[in-house]
Amino acid sequence: MRSRYSAFALGLADYLWRTWHPRTRPSHVHLDDTVWTGLEIVEVVDGTEADQDGVVEFIASFRQGRRASRVRERSRFERRAGCWMYVDAE
Repeated sequence: MRSRYSAFALGLADYLWRTWHPRTRPSHVHLDDTVWTGLEIVEVVDGTEADQDGVVEFIASFRQGRRASRVRERSRFERRAGCWMYVDAE
């Protein structure tokens, strides 16, 4: 989760696409002018070395123009070929 947040903050659309599960990822990732300003992990369910899936609940702070806001999400991840892949959000 932290690496995907960093990719959003740094504008690394290719990394986001590669870490999105092939079953649910879009054909391309488009990033806008959002400025990501912080990440707080609220809860982690599973997702250890021994698990095949996990859930991360987080709050991400951002700014669009002069407007500051936050988004709260529960993201589901699955391990695929040894790598964690973003599946979707609950």
